[in-house]
Amino acid sequence: MNVRMPFRPFNPFTAGAPCILVPCCFLNGHFFENSGRSRRSRRKIYYLHRRYKFLNRIEKQLSRFQGWLPRKPMRLDKERMPDLEENDCYTAPFSQQRIHHFIIHNKDTFFNNATRSRIVHHILQRVKYEEGKNKIGLNRLLTNGSYEAAFPLHEGSYRSKNSIRTHGAENHRHLLYACWASWRAWYKYQPLDLVRRYFGEKIGLYFAWLGWYTGMLFPAAFIGLFVFLYGVATLNHCQVSKEVCQAREIIMCPICDKYCPFMRLSDSCIYAKVTHLFDNGATVFFAVFMAVWATVFLEFWKRRRAVIAYDWDLIDWEEEEEEIRPQFEAKYSQKERMNPISGKPEPYQAFADKCSRIIVSASGIFFMICVVIAAVFGIVIYRVVTVSTFAAFKWALIRNNSQVATTGTAVCINFCIIMLLNVLYEKVALFLTNLEQPRTESEWENSFTLKMFLFQFVNLNSSTFYIAFFLGRFTGHPGAYLRIINRWRLEECHPSGCLIDLCMQMGIIMVLKQTWNNFMELGYPLIQNWWTRRRLRQEYGSHRKARFPQWEKDYNLQPMNAYGLFDEYLEMILQFGFTTIFVAAFPLAPLLALLNNIIEIRLDAYKFISQWRRPLASRAKDIGIWYGILEGIGILSVITNAFVIAVTSDFIPRLVYAYKYGPCAGQGEAGQKCMVGYVNASLSVFLVSDFERRSEPSSNGSEFSGSPLKYCRYRDYRDPPHSPMRYGYTLQFWHVLAARLAFIIVFEHLVFCIKHLISYLIPDLPKDLRDRMRREKYLIQEMMYEAELERLQKERKERKKNGKSYHNEWP
Repeated sequence: MNVRMPFRPFNPFTAGAPCILVPCCFLNGHFFENSGRSRRSRRKIYYLHRRYKFLNRIEKQLSRFQGWLPRKPMRLDKERMPDLEENDCYTAPFSQQRIHHFIIHNKDTFFNNATRSRIVHHILQRVKYEEGKNKIGLNRLLTNGSYEAAFPLHEGSYRSKNSIRTHGAENHRHLLYACWASWRAWYKYQPLDLVRRYFGEKIGLYFAWLGWYTGMLFPAAFIGLFVFLYGVATLNHCQVSKEVCQAREIIMCPICDKYCPFMRLSDSCIYAKVTHLFDNGATVFFAVFMAVWATVFLEFWKRRRAVIAYDWDLIDWEEEEEEIRPQFEAKYSQKERMNPISGKPEPYQAFADKCSRIIVSASGIFFMICVVIAAVFGIVIYRVVTVSTFAAFKWALIRNNSQVATTGTAVCINFCIIMLLNVLYEKVALFLTNLEQPRTESEWENSFTLKMFLFQFVNLNSSTFYIAFFLGRFTGHPGAYLRIINRWRLEECHPSGCLIDLCMQMGIIMVLKQTWNNFMELGYPLIQNWWTRRRLRQEYGSHRKARFPQWEKDYNLQPMNAYGLFDEYLEMILQFGFTTIFVAAFPLAPLLALLNNIIEIRLDAYKFISQWRRPLASRAKDIGIWYGILEGIGILSVITNAFVIAVTSDFIPRLVYAYKYGPCAGQGEAGQKCMVGYVNASLSVFLVSDFERRSEPSSNGSEFSGSPLKYCRYRDYRDPPHSPMRYGYTLQFWHVLAARLAFIIVFEHLVFCIKHLISYLIPDLPKDLRDRMRREKYLIQEMMYEAELERLQKERKERKKNGKSYHNEWP
């Protein structure tokens, strides 16, 4: 157990304290303890190679030049920050046997509040309060209602009557509120060292990762905005949208049975222009850029995490040092096995028992995923049925935009289903995880995290996958439509394509979910705390309430959720998925994510400081299983973006037409002039008399030309009705299909090669950090040897003075 932080009456020097990393400073290469004399401790020093001297001179010149420039507004004022020099001291696991190696000025303050909290919590989790097999631990007392709550205390109030600039911060909580949680500091860098000292390394790493992710979103948001603006700038020059807007003579077949009328292709002019904003020549470049961006983000985060882990003394901390969960000990205490690492007996779970539990858990996961697929199928049925209903609606606005109304209402209903199923998923994931009986807290957390992520990811993205890859792909053609249970005709894409449906799905879900999450994270605790304060004022009066002790003030705050940082990580990981997986269809996703994250950092900071009880500080050396999930999303994003460009968008059909069938065929050009006639070439002809009886529209189309229509057009590459192969696929269809498959293969292989090359070229550890770690290891070994040698020599001299002789004594 490696920890730091709060509980005054507890003295870890007299109790059985676990192993804790604490500062262990040196003087002239030796460990020393406080002997009442003033001594200056030695900080970490690093050997600089000669090749760095030139860089040092350049840095000095740059620092002189920067002196003439304004102070960086994003930097925090160092004068307002507390002295954190102890982070530069060497540290080592604390042990009572080697207490003489550590600087101890005052035993009461040697361990900070966070460390004391962890020590107390460690003991209370394992103390036996009554005779019996399961009568062990504080968590069980909390579960059966013996205690209402157990939490470390905040360091006073986060507000003060005096200004922090004139009177300084009253405590670390007040300082964090002023320089981190306040909305005035939204553009400032985060004080990660202070966050780590107050909340522990695990929460500090979360905010470090969130800040790094937000910073990396800036180039992605800029490029995505550039792609969108490029679409706006080239909108008037797009030949395809021009032809759609001018196609008043082209009559499209109805998109649903009976109630949907014939429509001019020019009626979809607005949708064609909106589609061009997202589906233009820069889309492929942006998809490649985002795939590379995801790799660069993860690789540089590994380097950033390594620097943080070194500065926070997490390099040598391993999860194997974690203690066994009390629930696991209580369940398997009767059967023990020797731990090959520590050599001590510990509870043992049989292999057959573990496998059976995992199989049952996996079956539960599969069943819940099937429930999600069933919910998506219900949404598909709704879309199929509702499009006809909206087509016969009384209001002309809805009747003329029946497909958009269907998509919008389906997305909103899908969002409500997502929110309802999330409540069920949490209970199922918790039950399945406890059924598995994980050995340690990290194993429990990883198992629960993986289940919840799978549930949430499938729940959130299943409808998006349907719209991207299945909507309008298997509908058949007029006269031979494919139907669900031979009744409902499958939904078709809009005449301008399916990409507008995918954009609406992503935009609405992303905005609604982020708005809902922000409300639940901050709005709900604010309302709860306001109601609690109002009740206390009515019960005790405002004067008596102000004199409450700190523990009672903290008790009236909201507790942190039972799963720690899970909700915070899950929200950001799902957002990362939206930002990368379907980014080819929605280039503005990184910009929306960036704006949300700038707000998210301050919302989370404000929530931790003012609205939540202080969470128990805990250690972690990385973000855990979330990193593997991010890597999986990065790989999935390459595949999905390749399919979105090849299948959902019209990028490939346009290229095939420009190089093979258009005016520039055989000339090696693909400009706008080469796209003349593309819209007409991408539409097939259907004989109206060939409609099925249940598909015949209520109108005969006489309102367009004064006489009943004989022919209508639809999106596909099929032969005309009077050809020998009626409604069979044309040669152009097979050319487009081959080009789509070739693009998918080339795109995936190219991007994966670039990703692996970048991963290979970027080392996990910075060169200077590797040298510092080696230098420190060398110095520590040397210092520990010299310190132990000096101690033994002193003991030998004292024994000689006392007249005692010892044989076989070293040295």
